[in-house]
Amino acid sequence: MSLEEPLKFAYWVPNVSGGLVTSDIEQRTDWGYEYNRDLAVLAENSGFEYALSQVRYTASYGASYQHESTGFSLALLLATQRLKVIAAVHPGLWHPGVLAKFIASADVISGGRAAVNVVSGWFKGEFTGLGEPWLEHDERYRRSEEFIRVLRELWTNDHAEFRGDFYRIHDFDIKPKPVAAPHPEIFQGGNSTAARKLAGSVSDWYFSNGKDFDGFSEQVSEVRGYAASNARTVRFGLNGFLIARESESEARAVLQEIVAKANVEAVEGFRSAVAQAGKSTSDSKGMWADSEFEDLVQYNDGFRTKLIGTPEQIADRAIEYKKRGASLLLLGFLHYLEDVEHFGKHVLPVIRAKEQDLARGAATPEPLGV
Repeated sequence: MSLEEPLKFAYWVPNVSGGLVTSDIEQRTDWGYEYNRDLAVLAENSGFEYALSQVRYTASYGASYQHESTGFSLALLLATQRLKVIAAVHPGLWHPGVLAKFIASADVISGGRAAVNVVSGWFKGEFTGLGEPWLEHDERYRRSEEFIRVLRELWTNDHAEFRGDFYRIHDFDIKPKPVAAPHPEIFQGGNSTAARKLAGSVSDWYFSNGKDFDGFSEQVSEVRGYAASNARTVRFGLNGFLIARESESEARAVLQEIVAKANVEAVEGFRSAVAQAGKSTSDSKGMWADSEFEDLVQYNDGFRTKLIGTPEQIADRAIEYKKRGASLLLLGFLHYLEDVEHFGKHVLPVIRAKEQDLARGAATPEPLGV
């Protein structure tokens, strides 16, 4: 991304119970619609451009209750004016043609603000419990590639054609077409080589789990290489759990309390469930392959991005990630309404000021040597 382009911000929609950390610490966050409706309005007025609705179909690992992601996303779109809402979806549980139709309608209704995050799958029990086959890791990503290609084909062509190993489309047309140009944005996560190649082949955005600076840079470099080999470009989002307080010690104390009160049984259950998505890959680069217990208390490794401290400290890290290729930061919070409002008032202005300094520096030519 250009250093002159402002960072975009997204938040994890708390549409499942238990909040964004698997801990018994108090979380003044609710998974219900009314809370989320108010949160969405607050978020778009606090500098957030995107919201990502989580996908869980049944109770698991601290999430006893769940709202379905696509219907919930449409409800949030109807409650807001500018916010883009990304619905997480599973190939294998959705047919891409049916999803393409749903998202096209949501996009038209919302004036071009619907998007999808294609999740290849980590929770085996959701598939087997619904009587669906559970594919091996790389096969799930191969199916996801076909899924995304079908979405794009249906959204952009009047006589859609596709023939693959998982999906076949013949002379199919959906109308109305989405109003988003060229089509609703397609996000995708993952950490494995298969996930990185998928992003380079078909996705608009690649979501990274929480990473330190070097880990994120490594992902960006590799995905950009795969994209270049396909004559494509990909944008990058990075997950982070944000704790902003007046002092670093206050913020660190909150993190320590979250981990100290972790629901050990739920965290260990999650670790067991995602093992097939991590170290079982041939190169051990899958999701959560190197995650420790503390990392998994925030189930997308959000602590590892270290957006924890004063607004100034958080802004400095955000700018460094921007320099390394991040176009978007996907954030989770402990107490959503309070923390999102605080972010908009106290953290985002510092980030924007530092971005202006960065842009001025990028526009200033280096002095010529004598």
